[in-house]
Amino acid sequence: MAATAKHLSEKSSPAEEWIVVLPRRGKKNRSFSHPGVPIQQKKEQSWTPTDMEEDPERESKLMQKMQIYLQKLEVSDFFSSFLEQMHNPDMLKKFLKVLGSEEKMQMVIYGIGSIESFEPPRFQLCLAILMKRNFDWIGEIEVFDPIISLTESKILNSLGCSVLSVDEQGRRQIQKPTLFFMPHCEADLYENLLAVNWVIDRLVRLVLLGNSFGSYEQHMSLCKNLAVSNSRKHMLAVKNFSEEVMIKTFSDDYFRAFHGSSWHFFSPVTEAELQF
Repeated sequence: MAATAKHLSEKSSPAEEWIVVLPRRGKKNRSFSHPGVPIQQKKEQSWTPTDMEEDPERESKLMQKMQIYLQKLEVSDFFSSFLEQMHNPDMLKKFLKVLGSEEKMQMVIYGIGSIESFEPPRFQLCLAILMKRNFDWIGEIEVFDPIISLTESKILNSLGCSVLSVDEQGRRQIQKPTLFFMPHCEADLYENLLAVNWVIDRLVRLVLLGNSFGSYEQHMSLCKNLAVSNSRKHMLAVKNFSEEVMIKTFSDDYFRAFHGSSWHFFSPVTEAELQF
């Protein structure tokens, strides 16, 4: 059965290293990229947590912490505004267009960071979980970050998420409607995602919640480094057929987790629009 508007609305530095958002704790020591090795050239590889320690008490504490954060976010003004934005008829039409004849939109989360060590990743994961709880058209949630520990992996599973066993480097070639939640990720990951899906049939089935591409564009307009601009060519070209909708933050509690974040919808019509 095709998804309907009713289903949608009701519950069921050096320039090469520049990132538009403020530096975020919980993201260091990740293997997304290495000095001198452009992320676009790296291959997908099997992955297992580097921290394989079994600790039931540690798991219990983290689960309790996540429940507290879920409750806090759910009653916040930020989440109320976020839901209101998603329920807006114009936004619902955008999601419905992406869904097409499908009933569910899979969610993929890249770069969530350490939910055990830092607050922003906890709020970001909670937002994804609450989205799924409030919108019956959001399907399964898959998560990856190279710094996820065994403890965090178990908690993610307990919260209804699946942890990927492969580091895709952002190169998920979609076959069905997919929402990518990429909170404050490196620009290379966004570039990889767009590049591997740079055909009309895939781009129109892709929704991205992540860094503002408009902010990237403003930075690139001031950047004199041609090599850097070329390494972000899909991010820059996508402005010709995309729409960006900023989300609002209301307090310091949620600023670090969500500042500079936007919804991105893509609607290329002709192959000519995909030419550089």
